[in-house]
Amino acid sequence: MTANSLDSLLGKILKNKGITAALVVSRSGMHVAGDPPEQVHLETFVAMSAIILGAAETAAAELEQSLDSVEVKAGDDTLLLLGLRKKGILVLSIAPDVKREALLSSISGDIAKMKTLFA
Repeated sequence: MTANSLDSLLGKILKNKGITAALVVSRSGMHVAGDPPEQVHLETFVAMSAIILGAAETAAAELEQSLDSVEVKAGDDTLLLLGLRKKGILVLSIAPDVKREALLSSISGDIAKMKTLFA
């Protein structure tokens, strides 16, 4: 995995209307690439993102389901957390008027490329 490749893909994802922040976090809660929303404390934000996704995956496994994503809504802010195989997490901050399915469809190729970096 190269930081330049991740930064390039995150830059491409950020060009999509309605995405206000994009970053990659390790499953252990460390910052890998990209920038979080401006108002957050980086270390806390990335650690809690990893914990939230891990907890949701555990709950889905108990239901004998696989997890697609986690959406966190807080006021006008929405976070979308997506697993990147067993080592990474893509965290997106999206505007409230963004249609989740349309957004995921438009960035699916970039997400697939990111997943190959975590193989």
